[in-house]
Amino acid sequence: MTDYSGLKRGAGVLMPVSALPSPYGIGTLGKESFEFIEFLKEAGFTYWQVLPVGPTSFGDSPYQSFSAFAGNPYFIDLDMLIEEGLLAKEEVVSAEWGEKEEEVDYARIYNARFKVLKKAFHNSRHRGSREYSEFLKENEFWLHDYSFYMALKNHFQNREWQLWEQDIAFRKKEAVERYEKQLSEEIDFWKFVQFKFKEQWKQVRKYAADNGISIIGDIPLYVSMDSSDVWVHGDLFELDERKKPIHVAGVPPDMFSAEGQRWGNPLYRWDVMEKQDFKWWRERMKSLAALYDVIRVDHFIGIVNYYAIPVSCPTAVEGKWETGPGKKLTDVFTESIGNARIIAEDLGVLTPPVKKLIQETGFAGIKVLEFGLDGPEDNDYLPHNYKTSNLAVYTGTHDNETLVGFLQKKSWKELEKLLTYFQVTDFRMLPDAIIRAAYASVADAAIIQMQDFLKLDNSARMNFPSTVGGNWKWRFKKEQYQEIDCKKLYCLACLYARAK
Repeated sequence: MTDYSGLKRGAGVLMPVSALPSPYGIGTLGKESFEFIEFLKEAGFTYWQVLPVGPTSFGDSPYQSFSAFAGNPYFIDLDMLIEEGLLAKEEVVSAEWGEKEEEVDYARIYNARFKVLKKAFHNSRHRGSREYSEFLKENEFWLHDYSFYMALKNHFQNREWQLWEQDIAFRKKEAVERYEKQLSEEIDFWKFVQFKFKEQWKQVRKYAADNGISIIGDIPLYVSMDSSDVWVHGDLFELDERKKPIHVAGVPPDMFSAEGQRWGNPLYRWDVMEKQDFKWWRERMKSLAALYDVIRVDHFIGIVNYYAIPVSCPTAVEGKWETGPGKKLTDVFTESIGNARIIAEDLGVLTPPVKKLIQETGFAGIKVLEFGLDGPEDNDYLPHNYKTSNLAVYTGTHDNETLVGFLQKKSWKELEKLLTYFQVTDFRMLPDAIIRAAYASVADAAIIQMQDFLKLDNSARMNFPSTVGGNWKWRFKKEQYQEIDCKKLYCLACLYARAK
């Protein structure tokens, strides 16, 4: 079992893989990933936090994936496939990848990416290799199911599995055998895609480790209804006899939203999972520990108490709180992840049972500075109120405004209060002062969005919660490295004992 003595003290950057520079419309696990790691080392960072890296579905949210185990095919670096002789350069550069360097055009990438990957698949000689055989064995719990699922999605014009022909939607034995035979080549293609993703990811992770950088991975607590996980393991989810969800996940109305948030993810049947010794979760956490050094569990409070919304309710107003598995599940986490660490995203309604569980596990909690800047002096998110160092402090997360965007909306009176708190004399100095406060805090990890180092406004915001379209698009341009003073950041890390 992992000894949770806390995270290593350090600073880090929240930077999605998708946001890295690349000539092919989206960030990848190629040269630019390695250069970003070199930047992190030069600036004295210890952590690189990414958003979930699973294959995305409608809306392009990394929190709604076709699989809780698979990697995103968009992140496979095409130049590396060219170097392997699996693709010709002209096959790659001739495709349409999008016109704007600063944002992802998901529609164009979707139309171009899989055509190119299929060419690489047909040119590959991976079958029968020792590396591929080991890969198949290491990932046998989920790989075939996911690959079969994706082959079926393509066969049924990318419709969600509930709209497939009933015999295969319900996984009737005869239908499974018939389609596995019919789609065998397509199934092999999806296995090949995952093989290349994992192969490239291992290289990036090793390079990060060699340079003293730990990778923090962000994982959703829930999985998408349109996923191989729900299709294959339907007994683990609250589904009726028609395979329709009974209740869905979300959070209740609050000061930010009068209707709450209805995420739409199916809820777990925790009693069934427990009877199976949480095998699905054990496999999931083991898989994640093979990707990340630190695992940030999104919506951690849902493990203790979760909000169940009747599927018939179009908003979150009619939901009710239910009791989750609590320590039974967190024990599974620690038993499954080896030497990895866990950050519990404990934002929301922190009931006494949630606080007790985090204390018992030793998992690191989270503080978001933006949540404290509007509050009174005793606000828990202000650095002087942190009661433990076992924390990751953020200026803001992927769901929040950028610092500049946040400050632009403040009144003169509110800004004057912030000037006093952060002891600066000019409003333009506030972003740097807030970042400095994160570094100076007792929190073991200080994680800053790349947009905040660049002082970008809300046009660079990653996500607007409860909206579909226009999110997850922001990208970092390579020339923007010149706007960051690595020497200054390294000195800041040394000053506050965050340098390696």
